[in-house]
Amino acid sequence: EDAAGRYISPFHDIPIYADAGKNVFNMVVEVPRWTNAKMEIATKDPLNPIKQDVKKGKLRYVANVFPHKGYIWNYGAIPQTWEDPGHKDENTGCCGDNDPIDVCEIGSKVCSRGEVIRVKVLGTLALIDEGETDWKIIAINVEDPEADNYNDINDVRRMKPGYLEATVDWFRRYKVPDGKPENQFAFNGEFKDKNFAVNVIKSTHEHWKALVAKKTDGGEINCTNLTVSDSPFCCSQECAKATVDAAPPCKAANPIPPEVDKWFYYQKN
Repeated sequence: EDAAGRYISPFHDIPIYADAGKNVFNMVVEVPRWTNAKMEIATKDPLNPIKQDVKKGKLRYVANVFPHKGYIWNYGAIPQTWEDPGHKDENTGCCGDNDPIDVCEIGSKVCSRGEVIRVKVLGTLALIDEGETDWKIIAINVEDPEADNYNDINDVRRMKPGYLEATVDWFRRYKVPDGKPENQFAFNGEFKDKNFAVNVIKSTHEHWKALVAKKTDGGEINCTNLTVSDSPFCCSQECAKATVDAAPPCKAANPIPPEVDKWFYYQKN
């Protein structure tokens, strides 16, 4: 729900921009820093709630690959963006991963799941995840006490030494404990600057516009929204309420399995 208690989709109804003139974007926090539960906007569910990913019938947690503990940033997505799996990225040569674009927020505050924050974009990393382009935007909360000191990717390198290298290491190795190979990157794992990142976000926003206008076939993606007036998927609050009412009631949370706290060690390739 928004501040007025109206139902919304965090994918489609939160504006991409907090301040378009200053290239400040909204970010939906899916995973608070230091936590392990793989939470994400459920793109295929009506109204796209934030849910924990399930693999092979089990709730999914990311492993702690030494020296990391859980996610090392507040992790989330920019609403009203979509990495189109039918579009081959001219920079990476791979198609999109069918999700909103991901954000790693590097500020000092540990955010809350579902929180919407305003972020300043600093750069991007191009992860190639199982053959798909999966951009990782590096950004900082505009309300962070040090936000004024960060204006481009080199400021992160200067102000938080080792953080960008740790970010590459995290994404390279986080699936290895699940028996998968190390992930690969475009540009040899080099970060691209702010202008490059903003252009990537804008292109994924255009893909999203085509998606909700039904100009692109989104397959199983649920485009039901309440605010995109020219979208054929736009529905009423009554319709949204019926969707929410039909959902099964929340049960008590499952306890976090003890193995989630395990630390994995292995020799880097």
